[in-house]
Amino acid sequence: MRTAEAFRKKSGIDVRLGHRAEAIDIAKSHVSGGGPDGKPFDLAYDRLLIATGAAPIVPRRPGFDRPEVAVVKTLEDAQAIKARLQSGSVKRAVIMGMGYIAMEMAEALRLREVAVTMVKPRAELLPWLDAELAATVRGELEGHQVELRTGFDVAGIEAGKGSGVALVDTGSASLAADLVIVAVGVQPNSRLAADAGLQLGPSRSIAVDRQMRTSNPAIYAAGDCTDAFHVVTGQRAWIPLALRANRAGWAVADHVCGKEVSLQGIAGTAVFKVFDLQVARTGLTLAEAAQAGFAPAGVTIASSSRAHSHPGGSSLQVHLVGDRRSGRLLGAQMVGREGAAHRINAPAVALHAAMTVEQVSQTDLAYAPPFGPAWDPLLVAANQLIKKMQEAS
Repeated sequence: MRTAEAFRKKSGIDVRLGHRAEAIDIAKSHVSGGGPDGKPFDLAYDRLLIATGAAPIVPRRPGFDRPEVAVVKTLEDAQAIKARLQSGSVKRAVIMGMGYIAMEMAEALRLREVAVTMVKPRAELLPWLDAELAATVRGELEGHQVELRTGFDVAGIEAGKGSGVALVDTGSASLAADLVIVAVGVQPNSRLAADAGLQLGPSRSIAVDRQMRTSNPAIYAAGDCTDAFHVVTGQRAWIPLALRANRAGWAVADHVCGKEVSLQGIAGTAVFKVFDLQVARTGLTLAEAAQAGFAPAGVTIASSSRAHSHPGGSSLQVHLVGDRRSGRLLGAQMVGREGAAHRINAPAVALHAAMTVEQVSQTDLAYAPPFGPAWDPLLVAANQLIKKMQEAS
């Protein structure tokens, strides 16, 4: 994206490649580690920013260090996978996991005519997604000849018969593959902070305040290694996504340079593409809302992405969650072939503004036949959720 030399010349930043930070001495305000020539380094700081990101989770089980096993986190990871595909040796791939990255990898591999099987130990395809919406995603994957095996817990990976590898689950079933993609999630790179005695948050992320300061006021942290405050619950959460990481980096820079910045928080807004489907979410699920102490009610509706009189429309499913006691909107999910990716931004804004479902139902949304019905699917879902919340109360 940008070379180290560009940082040095354009911005006057002393970029040191090949240097590994290994320890933070808070008492002395020093960072130490090793350089590319093996020589140790020790740097003093007035302010320190930890932006170590997240790392892919790789099970500590036999065979996961084999060359046929890959993760998808860095540009180098992608280049290595691409090289294997271009060699023509990959005919069968197994993807461990069924989250955002796993879905996108399934599509990328199928477009290259690689046979794909996705596996995970749990029974649900996407446990956070409403069941009706998840069934639509399952149908899209299977319609593109992606085999789904839930309840498959990989105990180890061993040499295959002839070529490739075999994935063996805890029940002794096996799957043959030329390539194994491990996409079971990520974890925050927080060891440096933990070893220095800094406070940690959910999932061992680095705990920060709304100014991105850690438990030591001279040390900041930003990006996928840190937690954030959830705008719905007000509690700390770890939801590593790109916008928050970028915004947090800018906020630290502003704050260090003397500009007071306070970040409101996150709603967990996310969207991904799986073949021709857009899958989007923001806020809490029914289960998360109940766990947070709300009295949730949920509703799922199916509408059209365009006015019925306009050609080319398709089904758009909307799932909303609201609180029976306060009437507040708590979360939203959308699945459709068009209209979901950007439509999810409206309920995301509503969550940041702590709007009630009634207020959402009265918002003045744009209408034109090529883009949606006169009653936008979000408004239809809000009206139905109001009824459901009244019945529940």
